[in-house]
This record gives sequence, C-alpha cells and structure tokens, in this order.
Amino acid sequence: MARKTLIAGNWKMNGLKKDARALAGGLARKMKKTKRPPFEMLICPPFPLLGLAAEVTRGSGVKVGAQDCHFSASGAHTGDTSAALLKNAGCAYVIVGHSERRTDHAETDKLIKAKAEAALAAGLKVIVCIGETLKERKAGQTLAVNRKQLRGSLPAGATAANTVIAYEPVWAIGTGVVATPEQAQEVHAAIRKALKSKLGAGEADKMRILYGGSMKPGNAAELLGQPDIDGGLIGGASLTVADFWGIAEAV
Repeated sequence: MARKTLIAGNWKMNGLKKDARALAGGLARKMKKTKRPPFEMLICPPFPLLGLAAEVTRGSGVKVGAQDCHFSASGAHTGDTSAALLKNAGCAYVIVGHSERRTDHAETDKLIKAKAEAALAAGLKVIVCIGETLKERKAGQTLAVNRKQLRGSLPAGATAANTVIAYEPVWAIGTGVVATPEQAQEVHAAIRKALKSKLGAGEADKMRILYGGSMKPGNAAELLGQPDIDGGLIGGASLTVADFWGIAEAV
C-alpha cells in the first residue's frame, strides 16, 4: 500500500519572528523548486509564529500545523487555543499527545482523544503521539504501552485521510539516542496491527505512522526504508533548513 511520506517538523518552544521567517522561507523556496515532491512537508511552530509561517509558506506546498489545541471550540479557557482558531490562522494539522505534553501537563489518553476529536471537528488533520519510556521498555512493556495509548487516544471518526500516528519512544526524544530501524519497525508494525483491529485493514494499511525520536539526515534513509515507517516527527533537526531538507531528501 503506497503511503505518501510525511516529513513533519516540531519546532517546540524555539524561534522568534526572524527565525521563523528564515526557516519557513528557506523551506518554501526549496519546495517551490521541487517538481512533484515524493513527500508531504509540515512545520509546526509555536503558537505566536503560526500566522507568519502560514504567510511565508503560502503557495509553496509546505503545510503549517500547531503543537496542541484545546478540546473546546471556545469559552473561558485562558491561555488555551481552539482548533477552529488554528484552522483560521492557516493550520492544516495539529499535534496532540506529544510525550512532553503527557509528562509536563499530565495529559491523559482521554484528554488527548478529546483534543483530537475537536481538531477533526474543526477540519484539521491530527497527529496523535504515543510512545514508551525507557523504564517501560526495559520492563518489556513497549508494545503493551503503545497499544494502550493508541486505544485510548485514537479519536472517533479517525481515518487514514484525517489522522496520522506518531510513534515517539520517550527515551529517544532530544537525547541523540535513536531506536534502531529494527526496533522502530517492530513497534510500527504492532501499531498497524492494532489499527487493523480498530479500523479495519483497509484504513490501517493507508494510515501513516511516523517515527519521532532523534531522526536526522544521517539516519533518515534507513529508518524511512522500513516498511511501516511513513515519515518522521522531527524535533531538533527541524530547526535548520539544511537538516530538515536533508531528511526530506532521504525520501
């Protein structure tokens, strides 16, 4: 089953306006020069930079996404942002359930599912993140943890057209440690198997599953060459044009 590779950059809490203009602009210029790119490219800047990123990348093929959203469409939620407003600001995607949100903000599968459903209702595509800690991996709980998070976080109405899964081993995020291609493929295959039981083989075979955990130009080709790895959710390497484009070129 052919699935178009998604190269997604999570800028996290990095960048000012000048940085966003340079990074988004540099990627936009490269995309404009690329005929029929065999990948989809997405950048997810911090909230205040979304409008600028959308403006700079307009017409280039580079899509813009947010790093989180609230589960309500509007209301008294100081400091939060609705999926509808993200859509209005030019976003096509939103990330939910990133391990840093799960850890720093004690986000549960139930909350993440509610956020994902709000995103779908607003017309956004959603990237649902799951992944195990080092302690869980050492205890032999990797597959069980990922299956549990997937069951609890997957939104109602999820399809291959509107939902992407990102497997991010927590122990490999920002550490420089990378899961081997074989380790990553094992979990990706298990996730796809779980999706088949939940959504049916047709949707599961079409749904993209990204690897998130210190992907960079040097290891991207080997990771992306695995049969069930359909792209990357990239942190540190998404902060320079050279590194992020280098990962795209590995496709």
